[in-house]
Parts: sequence; C-alpha cells; structure tokens
Amino acid sequence: MGAAMRRIHAGNALSAFGLGFTVPYLYVYVAQVRELGAMTAGLVLAVFAVAALVVLPFAGRAIVRRGPRPVLVAALVTAAVGALSLGLAGSATTVLLSAAALGAGQAVMQPALATMIVDCSTAETRSRAFATQFFLQNLGLGVGGLIGGHLVDTTRVDSFTLLFSIEAAMFLLLAVIMTTVRMPHAPAVEDAPRGGGGSWKQLLGNRAMVQLCVLGFVLFFACYGQFESGLSAYGVEAAGISTSALGTALAANTAMIVVAQFAVLRFVERRKRSRVIAAVGLIWALAWVVAGYAGLGHGSGTMATAAFVSTYALFGLGEAMLSPTVAPLVADLAPTGMAGQYNSAFALVKQLALAVGPAVGGPMGASLHAPYIGTFLLFSLGITYLAIRLGRQLTPLQNQPSLARSRVVAQGGAPAESARADA
Repeated sequence: MGAAMRRIHAGNALSAFGLGFTVPYLYVYVAQVRELGAMTAGLVLAVFAVAALVVLPFAGRAIVRRGPRPVLVAALVTAAVGALSLGLAGSATTVLLSAAALGAGQAVMQPALATMIVDCSTAETRSRAFATQFFLQNLGLGVGGLIGGHLVDTTRVDSFTLLFSIEAAMFLLLAVIMTTVRMPHAPAVEDAPRGGGGSWKQLLGNRAMVQLCVLGFVLFFACYGQFESGLSAYGVEAAGISTSALGTALAANTAMIVVAQFAVLRFVERRKRSRVIAAVGLIWALAWVVAGYAGLGHGSGTMATAAFVSTYALFGLGEAMLSPTVAPLVADLAPTGMAGQYNSAFALVKQLALAVGPAVGGPMGASLHAPYIGTFLLFSLGITYLAIRLGRQLTPLQNQPSLARSRVVAQGGAPAESARADA
C-alpha cells in the first residue's frame, strides 16, 4: 500500500467511526428525544434516500470533470454541517433540512472515495484495496456504535448533541486528511461528452455495466435492504426474537465480515468474479432457508434464535465475498477516466434498492411470513442466474484479473487496457 492509499483507508475508517455514533440512534433521537414523533423520524430516514437520489446523478460528472478529491472534500464539509445542525435542531423543518445535507454528503462520499481507490490502485491490487475499505468500514461502524451506545442517554439532549458533534468532527478530520493525499495524474477524458446526458448514454450503451447494475439492484434489495426492515420485523413477529437477540444477530454479521474478510480474499482473488457472485447468491439462498426455519419451523426459542443469528452470519460471509469483487468490477468496466461516472451510477442503483427494499420487505416480513421468505429466496437464486449471465459479457481479464499475471495472457497479447477498452 502506498502512502496515498493508507491515508484514504485511514480517512474511510474515521468517517465510518463517526457514522457509527449516530446511525443506530437516529430514529430514537428524532422521535423521542426531540419529541417530534414517529412520522417525522420516518420522514428523516426517507429524506436521506431522496437526497442521495437527487445528488448522485450529478456527482459522477463532477468527479470526472473536477477529480474525486475536491468533490469528496465538498461532500465531507456538507455532511459535517448537516451532522452538526442535526445535533442542534429542535424543529421538524430544521431536522429535515439537516438530514438532507447529511444524506447528500454521505451519498457523494461513496463514489468519490471509490474513485480515489481506483486511481491509487492497479487491476492486480484493486480487489485487496476494496476489501480493506469494506473491512475498515464495518470495523469503524461497529466500534463507533459500541462507544456511542455508552455515551448516549435518552433523557439528555446534550448527549446526542455530543454524538453528532463527534460525527461532524470525523468528517472534517477526513477532509483535512484528503487534502494531503497526493493523487496520481489522472488521464484526460478526450472523448467524454460535454453534457451529462451524453455520458449517461455512453454508460447505458455498455451492456456489461447495465447487467451489473441490474445485478447490483437485486443484491442490495435482497440483502442490505432487508437488514433493518423486513428481516428484523420477520425475526420479531414470526420467530419471536427478542431485541437483544436481534442486536446479537447484527453483531454476528459484523463479526463474520471482520473475521472472514481477508481469508475470503485469498479464495476470491484466484477465481472468476461472476462465479464468486453466483456463489454468494447460493449462500444467501441458504441464509433465507435458515431464516425460514427460525420463523416457520416450530422449533424451540433457543433454536430459532440460533438459526436467526446464523442467517445474519451467512449474509456477512456473502458480503465479505462481494466487497473485493463488485466494486473493482465497476472500475474495470469503466473507460479510462470515467470511473467516477460509473461509481456514481452504481451508487445510485444501490440507493434505489435501499429505498425500495424496506418499503417492500418491511410489511411482508411483519405479516406475510411464508411469502416473505419464498420471495427473497427466489431473489437470491436470481442473483446466481444474473451473475452467470453477466460472466458471458465480460472479457477474461475483467472476469478474472489474476490472469494478467499468467504466462498465457502475457503471450496472448491481451493487456488490461485493451480489455477495458473492449468493454
């Protein structure tokens, strides 16, 4: 790892640490501590998604034209202002405006940081770089949530103000660190369309990228979009899981990622990306079967709890396999200099899935227990099918970058740049 990559990863860990302070307690803060009600708290969560959907279509063009670092710094300052304002807000209007600023800043951070990682890595090191990012994100969120839980007190508004102030300070500290990163010279995009519509047309003409976006939507809809909505509602209503057991399940998910990430990386780096994603679909299908047993199997409470915790752990194993696979693939599909546009497009797909997932899964998980499990079991199997289809659209090097180090590829004259251009 070079100095630039080390600073990017350190800053990424700090931002996740700051988010961990507030994310688990946002609903309680708005609804109970500020006494603004459940409706306002629900609107705050919706505003986060809407703000992301509004800014992400423009973020990609800004990253391509200005570079990822200035866009990231602007996003961090915006998020810091939003976090601090949210900690001081006393009215519904101020809370919603602050949430919009925080949500917009957080949304732009993702593709900007991803593009910086792309610019500071090579095709051979990219999987490990994104795996490290994902590992540090989960570690930062977990540690931040743990410390924040000991600092927060629902009877004292100032304890929440402290949490949001710490979050804002982490964003500003990351902004300072990013200004010290010496980025490699990015190649000029000579044939990039001047209008935003042209760049989107160019992206939509890339069949492999379009298929990856469809696959990405299903991935985030069937897993991440269910964690804190449908799956947790199903666990409480169908399986009779206690809130403490639900917390244990979420901890098991994070623990699996932290423990398995680099062990899984050794396995993933030597195999085709499409087959790795297809395997994740099968693992998640097994997770939904185990969840079905927890809520529909009529076993003891202890067995149901163990099965439910195992469900979250299996999801964590799949996530650890995806982190060094999907994000580097987005970068490898992007034409030279267009990684920011492609990262933003994929982030937009992710936000759409995270917005639709809870809206669909929440009511189903709470009341339609068997159809809920059956539906998302089919979605997981759909991931396997879509991954196999995607593999047919990828060049050998895009699907398995480790081939670049093999003698066969070297003699065949198929360098990574030509493979990227063919995409």
